[in-house]
Amino acid sequence: MSLPEIFAIICTVLGCVGCIVPILPGVPICYVGILLCQWQGAGFTTSELVIWAILAAGVTLLDNFLPAVMTKKFGGSKAATRGSLIGIVVGMFAGPLGLILGPFFGALIGELTHNGSDSSRAFKVAFGSFAAFICGTGLKLIAAIYLTTKIFAVL
Repeated sequence: MSLPEIFAIICTVLGCVGCIVPILPGVPICYVGILLCQWQGAGFTTSELVIWAILAAGVTLLDNFLPAVMTKKFGGSKAATRGSLIGIVVGMFAGPLGLILGPFFGALIGELTHNGSDSSRAFKVAFGSFAAFICGTGLKLIAAIYLTTKIFAVL
């Protein structure tokens, strides 16, 4: 196994981890693995490489905008959006459960800070933030697994 192929495998592992850990850009890392395989002569077409690049960029952009859109859709304030982001970061240090519940509690605290008189609305907004996190993570995982299968098909 060549060094670029080993790095391609490392990219798939880091890419899949990056779908859950917000600091790592998971799908783009998997795409780097695709490029490493292509460099080794995998034989992907230009169309495939362009489509996969668009997929990686699209899923990444969607994941970044989805929490704000969903929080707003559920009636949230900017404080709820910021709280959700803080909850994601803090949740990383609290283990897997923290990653899942961090956006929820962050948005809840943010919305309650903004408007403490309406707790039912704050819970609704927090649910929207949580749903966005789950959808974004799911989309990233699907895309990363898809790219990973393409990588392992040529190794």
